Amino acid sequence: MHKLASACLLMAALLLSPSLLSAADPPLDYEGVTEKHVMIPMRDGVKLSAYLYIPNGKGPWPVLMEQRYASLRSKGGRRSFAEMASHGYVVCGVNFRGSQLSEGTWVGYRDLQWGEKRDGYDVVEWLAKQPWSTGKIGTFGSSQAGYAQNYLAITQPPHLVCQFMIDTGLSLYDEGYFIGGAAKPNRFIGMAAVCRVPEHNMALMKEWFSHPDYDDYWRAEDASLHFDKMNVPCFTVGSWYDFMCVGSVQSFIGRQHKGGPNSRGQQKLYIGPWLHGRFNKVNKVGEMEYPENANFDMMTEMIRWFDHYLKGVDNGIEDDPDVRYYAMGAVGEPGAPGNVWRAVDDWPIKTVETPYYLQPEGKLATTKPTEANAFTQLIADPLNPAKIEARGFPGARDARKVEEQENVLTFTTDPLTEPVEWTGNVKAELLVSSSAKDTDFIVRVTDVYPDGRSILIIDMIRRARYRDGYEQQVFMEPGEVYKVPFNIGWMSQVFNKGHRIRVTVASTGAPFYEPNPNTGEPITIEFPEKVVVAKNKIHHSPQNASRILAPVKK
Repeated sequence: MHKLASACLLMAALLLSPSLLSAADPPLDYEGVTEKHVMIPMRDGVKLSAYLYIPNGKGPWPVLMEQRYASLRSKGGRRSFAEMASHGYVVCGVNFRGSQLSEGTWVGYRDLQWGEKRDGYDVVEWLAKQPWSTGKIGTFGSSQAGYAQNYLAITQPPHLVCQFMIDTGLSLYDEGYFIGGAAKPNRFIGMAAVCRVPEHNMALMKEWFSHPDYDDYWRAEDASLHFDKMNVPCFTVGSWYDFMCVGSVQSFIGRQHKGGPNSRGQQKLYIGPWLHGRFNKVNKVGEMEYPENANFDMMTEMIRWFDHYLKGVDNGIEDDPDVRYYAMGAVGEPGAPGNVWRAVDDWPIKTVETPYYLQPEGKLATTKPTEANAFTQLIADPLNPAKIEARGFPGARDARKVEEQENVLTFTTDPLTEPVEWTGNVKAELLVSSSAKDTDFIVRVTDVYPDGRSILIIDMIRRARYRDGYEQQVFMEPGEVYKVPFNIGWMSQVFNKGHRIRVTVASTGAPFYEPNPNTGEPITIEFPEKVVVAKNKIHHSPQNASRILAPVKK
C-alpha cells in the first residue's frame, strides 16, 4: 500500500512537471525558431509558467510578451508565436498566477495590477534582463490579454515601450463579471478548468459575490481610473460584434486624451465588422459575409507597429490615421451604401443624437408618442425565460428566433425611404414599471432586411436595481414609473433604403443572460429557490416616452 501511494505521488508530481509537459508536446513545426519552457520568478518567489520562442541566429532581439490564463499549447497558437518570432523577436507567452502550470493562488487578474504583487511588471523586467533581450519590450494579445495590458501599463515597467491590444477591457465589474449589473455565475464556474488548483476558482467567485456593488474592491481592478499612468503608445483593435467593444473604444479615448506624455496623441484605433477575441479578423462573421475589404491582416500590422517602436524602423505607421473604422452596410445588395473604411482624427465622430421612440403596437419612430398612458406589458418569469442561445456575443445573425418568442417585444420603423447611418454610442432610456422590486431589461438593435431577416448588431442588459449607477442598489416600488438609462453599445451601420430599424426589449434571455430572480434578494452563485414572476410595463406615452438615442451621421 505504501509503495502504491508513493507511486501515485510520483506520478502526480511528474504530471505537474513543466519540463515533462513541454517535452510531451509535439515538436514545434516551424523552421528557424526554437521553443523553450521557463518558470519566471515573481517578487514574492512564486514562478509563472512561460514559453519562449527564440529566432535562430545571433541576438539580442526585442521581446514581445502576452499574458493569459488560457492554455498556451494549441498548435495554432504555437505557430502564431513562432511566426512572430521569425520577424526578429523573442516571443514570450506567460500564464497568470495560479493558472495552467503557473504557481501561486488563482486570483484572476488581481496580481497583474498595481497592488502588492505586480506580476506583469515583474515579467517585463525579467525579460529585459535576459542576455538575448535588447531590453525593449512590447506586449500584445486579445480579451484576457487586453485587460492584462491595460493593468500592466499603469504599473509603468521601465522597459515597456509599446502595446498592441485586441478586443480589450478596463473595468472587470461592468465589462466582465457584472455586465449591466447582472451576474453570470454559470459562465465563470467553468474557469476552474484553467486553474492549477480548481478549488481556487470557487473561492474567488465567493469573493466576487460578497461585493455585488461597484465598491472599493472593484475600483481596485478598474483601469479606467488610471489613464494618467498609462504612458506608452498603443494600437487598439476593436470589433463591432463584440460585447467588449466598449472597452476597446474607451481604452483608446482614455489613453489618447488623458494618458501620460508618451501616450497622448500616440494611440491608434481600428474597429471592424468582427467578433470578439479572434486573431484573424476576416470578412465572414456569423451569418454575414462582408466584402473582401473587411479582412484585416493582424500579423502584418502588429509587426509593422513593433518594428517601428522596438526596432526604430521608419515605416510611416506613426503617420497613419489615428482612427479607422468600418461603416457596415447591407450585405448582398449591390450598390448599397456603407461597407467602407473611413479614416478620422479622433473618436467619437460628430453626430446628431436623435431620439427613436418606442410606440404602441410595436412601432419605432422619431416622433414622440401621443397616446396617453400607453404601455406594453412584458412578463419576466425566471423559471420560464425567453431564450438567447449563445455563450459569446450572438451578433451578425438572424435574431427572429429570439424576437418571435412570447414576452419579447419588438419596435420597428417603417421601411426607410433613404439610407440612415448610426455611428457612435447608442443609448436607451426606458420608462418602466414593475410588479417586482427588481427585474432586468435587455435591449437589442437589429437591421431588418426586406426579406425579413433581422440581423443583430448590438445587445445590452441593465438590472433595474442599478438604474441610478452601480454603486448602490435602489429597488422599485410596485406600479411606480422609473427611468432606466444605459448605454447599449458602439456601432457603425448604414441602414439601407427599404430596410427597417428594429429595437427589441426583453426581461429574460437565457442562457446568455442568467435570469433575475426578481426578488431583490442578494444574487448568489447558485440560482435561488425563491423567485418572483415580474409583470413589467414599457411605457410609451407623451409623459413617459421610452426611447433610443441614436448617433445619426448627417
